[in-house]
Amino acid sequence: MVKSLDVCDFTPREELEKRLNALRSRMANQGISFAVILQNVDLFYFTGTVQKGVLVVPADGSPVFFVKKSISRALYESPLEITPIRKPKDIRDVLREKNMLKGTGAMELDVVPVLLFEQWKSILGYEQMADISPLVKQVRVIKSEFEIKQILKSGEIVSHVFRKAKDLVREGRPEVEIEADLVAEGRRIGHQGLIRMRGFNQEMICCLVTQGYSSTVASWVDVPIAGFGLSPAIGQGSSANTVKRGIPVIIDYGGGYNGYVTDETRVYVVGEMKGTFRNAYEVARDVLHDIKDFAKEGVDVVEVYARIFDRVKKAGLEEYFMGHGEGQVAFIGHGFGLELNELPVITASHKTVLKEGMVMAIEPKFIIPNEGAIGIEADFVVRKDGLQRIVGTPLDLVTIPDAIPRSKGRVSAPVDLNRRTSLKYQN
Repeated sequence: MVKSLDVCDFTPREELEKRLNALRSRMANQGISFAVILQNVDLFYFTGTVQKGVLVVPADGSPVFFVKKSISRALYESPLEITPIRKPKDIRDVLREKNMLKGTGAMELDVVPVLLFEQWKSILGYEQMADISPLVKQVRVIKSEFEIKQILKSGEIVSHVFRKAKDLVREGRPEVEIEADLVAEGRRIGHQGLIRMRGFNQEMICCLVTQGYSSTVASWVDVPIAGFGLSPAIGQGSSANTVKRGIPVIIDYGGGYNGYVTDETRVYVVGEMKGTFRNAYEVARDVLHDIKDFAKEGVDVVEVYARIFDRVKKAGLEEYFMGHGEGQVAFIGHGFGLELNELPVITASHKTVLKEGMVMAIEPKFIIPNEGAIGIEADFVVRKDGLQRIVGTPLDLVTIPDAIPRSKGRVSAPVDLNRRTSLKYQN
């Protein structure tokens, strides 16, 4: 039955073998004898499926992929040999029989809860556990051509959504109403519906539409523009604030295809944009055009950050760059792939030499207190002679003629937005 469904590309066996070999090599160099992989994203990366199970990778032998549920899906989705289990104790027995429980073990300590970590030490009867997460991140930082193909398909979804946005942004429409239409557009053409981030309490929506005051409100999320949101339970996202003429509308959209995400931002405005934002917008666009040729294999990300910040400083905009006040963040870009917050991180202090196959989003953004925000975000693949764009839509400001009435945008059934979730401080 499942073969009749329209599914994405399955991860080829040779792709998984390269990834596992790269991990084993790093494990041997670090004196780690075996790794226990539990997290969904890492399971998918090394097995091609997220079915409930455990992958044990020895430094000197073949991996063992234990699956509890669904075994039939795991057999269909993963080219690895599957070892069915009914309870965790079965894993210990198999590993002991294969003499794999020796030396120093490792688990993903950046994402595995302490209680689960202690449970697995008890299940395996093993105490010597190190952290495998840094090695996994090192393997994942260089994307194969197979992965880049998935990322480009994710980028096609983003391109489609940005093209549709010009028909949806209208004066008087609530941010959240526009977001709902954009999310639906993405899902209709294959968006996976989920954006993954790594780490404790890391949560991320796939689409943010924000404008004016709501785009300036700082939040707990480690991003320059978080949005006011609809509830303190979330603390980010589109709000009930309505689009106003002349104020930039920020649309930050995350694509998602076959596990791989993308992350881009464009600016829309109804009528002529206020002069307050014009200089910052031009700096953001110039920065991305300049860095496309400057950043390439062999360049350190610290140099990338310095070059961008120097341009911002010359424009006198450093106070508003990447947030304002307590909302300011220390990075200007980040890697992505199966998760939105992968390596490399583009900051002034995290030295990382760019290599071909790395992918990263660069997002020069500015927050003007009590006025609004403006900025662009573009995704790139690092190549030997420069950066390759992932999403094809132009970086230019999209102007919506103010003569177009609101009724020509796609408007859903009336929604009562006159609640506590509406912004009290609107421009």
